[in-house]
Amino acid sequence: MTRVLVTGGAGFIGSNFIRFALKERSDWQVTNFDSLTYAGNLENLRDVERDARYHFVKGDIACEKDLTQLFSEPWDAVVNFAAESHVDRSILDPMSFVTTNILGTQRLIDQARRTGVDRYLQVSTDEVYGSLGKRGYFHETTPLQPNSPYSASKASADLLVRAAFHTHGFPALVTRCSNNYGPFQFPEKLIPLMITNALEDKPLPVYGDGMNIRDWIHVDDHSRAILTVLERGTIGEVYNIGGNAERANIQVVKAILKHLGKSEDSIQFVTDRPGHDQRYAIDSSKMQEELGWEPQHEFEVGLGQTIDWYLANRPWWESVRSGEYREYFERQYGSRLA
Repeated sequence: MTRVLVTGGAGFIGSNFIRFALKERSDWQVTNFDSLTYAGNLENLRDVERDARYHFVKGDIACEKDLTQLFSEPWDAVVNFAAESHVDRSILDPMSFVTTNILGTQRLIDQARRTGVDRYLQVSTDEVYGSLGKRGYFHETTPLQPNSPYSASKASADLLVRAAFHTHGFPALVTRCSNNYGPFQFPEKLIPLMITNALEDKPLPVYGDGMNIRDWIHVDDHSRAILTVLERGTIGEVYNIGGNAERANIQVVKAILKHLGKSEDSIQFVTDRPGHDQRYAIDSSKMQEELGWEPQHEFEVGLGQTIDWYLANRPWWESVRSGEYREYFERQYGSRLA
């Protein structure tokens, strides 16, 4: 059995990756290590919680005691999703992002080095590159110019991983992905927020004029890319992962309303986010040429499927919004949720 540690596996992307990996790799044993903050939800993995190859451990990557105990067992590979990830929250509370994303990453690297992990993959973001104008794309060699506390903390983590590789020969890889969408995404992010607000007939708040552009990728395509890089990527390399689906935010919002048969009158333009990046666009040709990966989900189809998932899983997002899901896991895990 290949023993894989996934940190932050109760979050949106991490939980989808765990589900994908268990389906694709029958010889994998996956441990999900997560601190279960507001965005970490074990309900995301209810369908695999009885799989003998899956195990959950509650803990914090920024806590040395938690990591020392976790790494008392050997791991073949580590995939680090654990991160504070919401830009607005980073503007209000940057220190929690520094603690988890920077200190936590370094402590994870230290433990992985100490115990001789074979491969370590740092899951990062295209936001570390900053903002693009109307033309051009982010390449792996694009200088890092983060513009928010969140992206600055992720860029710092990437550089710590790079330093460990160059200084110690640490078997690390870094992936930088564009905006994800799909099932189980916490409803503070653009797509699930717009879907759930529309379903509750609430206003749909759109920053500025809605013309900020993002490249969108379905979370299943991202999961497949991570698995590909983990298994076949060249140690020490960075790999950009994009969905080839640039859309202005307002286009996405209007597409959601059209799919739901809702009026655009519910769109409410609000004061823009401080330092809001104008455009992200990924060149993922390295992934395609070196590893044979490319996205398989066409955006409009994937978006429609995602909207339908939220329609069919209203109890999930209603409980996430209310926090009621925590009551179940408080009973199941007791003080470990403190």
